[in-house]
Amino acid sequence: MEAIAFYTFSALTIVMFYITVTTNNALYALSALAAGMIFISGFFFLLDAEFLGVVQLVVYSGAVMALYAFGMMFFDSTKIIKENTHSAKTVFVLSGLSALLIVAIFAAPIIADNVVAVFPPNESVGNTENIGYVLFTKYLIPFELAAVMLLVAMVVGIVLASKKMDLSVEEDA
Repeated sequence: MEAIAFYTFSALTIVMFYITVTTNNALYALSALAAGMIFISGFFFLLDAEFLGVVQLVVYSGAVMALYAFGMMFFDSTKIIKENTHSAKTVFVLSGLSALLIVAIFAAPIIADNVVAVFPPNESVGNTENIGYVLFTKYLIPFELAAVMLLVAMVVGIVLASKKMDLSVEEDA
């Protein structure tokens, strides 16, 4: 049953992200992106990583919904965008990568028998405690660096957005 759920989530995730990349309507792309993020959380639930599944739902799907709200405010969804996607080279590369991904998906259960966990799970505590232990002991420095990088990205995004607003106000005057 888990294999059926895995392949179903895989197919649905790939379809949603394909729609995200290929559609010319911003609202359709954001809806498909949100659906893809929700399907990704299904993988975590299949792996008995409930904490990560809920974080995926709340944080990433919530962020996409905020992006959806901004998309509805700032983009004209009725405007048709002409895209040039008739490159045979691009289609060939994407088809090859898709085929490689499908082979990896089917080969993963065979290879997974030989994989040894880096951190053996402690059965006496829950999943959340194990994640916290690993994050705040072995991976503390990368975790803190990622937090600082996200903070810098947020500040830069605010600065760039405010500059664009200043330019649009000057053009209107």
